[in-house]
Amino acid sequence: MMFASMVMMFNSQAMMAMGKLANPMTGKVDRELQGAQFMIDLLAMIEERTSGNLTDEESRMLTTALRDLRLNYVAEVNRDKNPSSPHADTELPPGTGGEIPDNVA
Repeated sequence: MMFASMVMMFNSQAMMAMGKLANPMTGKVDRELQGAQFMIDLLAMIEERTSGNLTDEESRMLTTALRDLRLNYVAEVNRDKNPSSPHADTELPPGTGGEIPDNVA
């Protein structure tokens, strides 16, 4: 239960840093991609360090969270490169494909 809470906490922090969620303290949507990258890197490190020690459910949860965060991060980086994209403000749904750059953990 605590593991799931930790993953959800980092997931929420990363989504807030990508501007996908409002900050519950301020009600404002802020965007700080370096902060999102840091949260994704933390979850990737946790995945690496806990490999073989998680239940199947915990492993699936972490893998899914990382996949969705990485895809959304790539969409945000691409949005910065091409702000006129018709889907610039769209959150990618779970399970969508996409290339993930090598610098994204």
